[in-house]
Amino acid sequence: MTDTPLKGPMFQTRRSLAVLLISVMIVLAGCTGKGGAPDKPTNSNTAEQAAADLARALSAEDVSSLSVSGTTSEEADRQLTVVTAGMRSAKPTFRVASVTTDGAASAVALNVSWAIPGLQQPWTYDSSAQLVDEGDLWKVRWQPSIVHPDLDGNNRLVQRRTPASRGEVLDGSGHPIVTSRDVWRIGIDKTQVRAERAAASAVELAKLVGIDAKTYAARVKAAGAQAFVEAIVLRDGSPDLPSDKQLARIDGAIAVGSTRMLAPTREFAQAILGSVGEASKEIVDSSGGKIVAGDQVGLSGLQRRYDEQLRGTPGVAVQVTPVEDSTTPSPSPSGTPTPSASATPTRPVTVFETKPVDGKPLRLTLDTDLQRAAEKILSDVKPASAIVALRPSTGEVLVAASGPGSKGQATATTGQYPPGSTFKIASSLALLRSGLKPSSPVSCPRTVTVDGKKFKNYSDYPSSSLGRITLRTAVAQSCNTAFIGQYDRLDDGALAEAAASLGVGTDYDVGFPAYFGSVPEDTSKTGRAAAMIGQGKVQASPLAMAAVAASVEAGKTVIPHLVDGHQASSTAKPLTSAEARQLKQLMGAVVSDGSGRFLSSLSGPPVIAKTGTAEYGTKEPFRTHAWMIAGQGDLAVAVFVGDGQSGSRTAGPLLKKFLQRAQ
Repeated sequence: MTDTPLKGPMFQTRRSLAVLLISVMIVLAGCTGKGGAPDKPTNSNTAEQAAADLARALSAEDVSSLSVSGTTSEEADRQLTVVTAGMRSAKPTFRVASVTTDGAASAVALNVSWAIPGLQQPWTYDSSAQLVDEGDLWKVRWQPSIVHPDLDGNNRLVQRRTPASRGEVLDGSGHPIVTSRDVWRIGIDKTQVRAERAAASAVELAKLVGIDAKTYAARVKAAGAQAFVEAIVLRDGSPDLPSDKQLARIDGAIAVGSTRMLAPTREFAQAILGSVGEASKEIVDSSGGKIVAGDQVGLSGLQRRYDEQLRGTPGVAVQVTPVEDSTTPSPSPSGTPTPSASATPTRPVTVFETKPVDGKPLRLTLDTDLQRAAEKILSDVKPASAIVALRPSTGEVLVAASGPGSKGQATATTGQYPPGSTFKIASSLALLRSGLKPSSPVSCPRTVTVDGKKFKNYSDYPSSSLGRITLRTAVAQSCNTAFIGQYDRLDDGALAEAAASLGVGTDYDVGFPAYFGSVPEDTSKTGRAAAMIGQGKVQASPLAMAAVAASVEAGKTVIPHLVDGHQASSTAKPLTSAEARQLKQLMGAVVSDGSGRFLSSLSGPPVIAKTGTAEYGTKEPFRTHAWMIAGQGDLAVAVFVGDGQSGSRTAGPLLKKFLQRAQ
């Protein structure tokens, strides 16, 4: 190699092409994370090759195989680890912009880009490096400023995230349901307890707050010596909140005041709203880099489904921060660089910053007061239970309450149960479409046998309504045998079509977990007969059965909607206003003359209703689900109790309480 740098257009063209090829090669090569070393560099016998090796190694965050001058590659790699450790999960990409050679020295211009989790645009800047030719081998003159121009060996890059304010969940009136509320984080502060005592303290605290002691003790043991390990978060004023005296008895146990996005009570629409908490590994891994460990995200329910909207975008600041002062010149076990005693740390300097963008609110149609009332009514019901209320004119879900017996499941919207005699409204629609009228005569014997299977009415069915009765009376008194006797009047698919016209049996994406039921075609005679009274293979949710009552009240097919902007349109054969008037007459007879007479004393618009009792299980006597649906003016309600005597005796009183509260 000559001591005189080459000049002229030919050399410049060749060098430009070389730099271009190097840049393309680096982009295509990609990089590996720390701990996966980059490909071993080829002999750096040209400045361009040495520059390419440098960019590739820096992008891989591993310069341990790099040819360096003035120090060892191991020491350079240690310094690289120190100055970039604070960047957390951000990933750098270094590209060669140009290589300018002057004798035995070359200047390398680098374009640097950091992909930072949660940010759409990377952080970019320029840096530079110096190369020296040492015996036909080009080496990098290592210095931290190659990573960033402001790094000098006494400081490092640190990324700090500022979480965005999470969007509120609003009710139908625009008032917040889920909003920032005061909480206490109860946990073990490992700085306030001896290491050998920490696990025992964790067990004591777990027993005090009612969580699994073994699991929590393992978490405390695995945490770092400076960690605060959260055990539970309790609302301010919660009766479960430990007293200061109780916490003081446990070494290291403390309560830290904070805020969390919470509903008005722990139980309020819990199964639908879901929860917010620290992102799991699975959520982090599946986020495409938008979420990092420690972020607060939606874990379930609507909080999970609409997490991106609610979460917003975190703010990020990258600072050049002094390394802790130390007089020890050798590498520390923690990997933190140790400047000389004469080094004077400076204050942190922000070199990149983006402001957080707050999450957007999620508006629901829920009526907060009615939801609370429904949950109070269900509070003493031990089996799985639900109350769903809709506004027929719009399809808005006003209430979707699941009782404590549901054990956190969304019985109200996703429960799958045979609807029993409440399904006779769909059967009635199918019969009306086949030519019957409310006044048409039907036969109601004590029992009826279909293909060898005997069906009967409920035990206290009024004998005065046996024999030849009208369809109106059959609905009012809920005569099983009358409906079963008409099963062969319907064409294939007629029952499912009628159910779909009332919002049952067809799936819709309504923006929240919802089950609209199933009315499969049963080719057996007994299956078709059982379907007429909501048994056999027929299933529905309380939400779907509320839609039945809402459709009758509205005079059209009603598809419930809960989330603003997510309103589905019916794909079924439309329910006509004339059909709805006939169904309303039948359901009105339930209140005036039948099993729902206890609702006739309610003030306000006339009440229409239908009771239902559905057998389930495999052993006789069969257990029963209790149902009741009703409509009153612009309100439609479904009540379900997973285990009860009958619709009128078990679900009916709950329905009456709710209608009284709604007035």
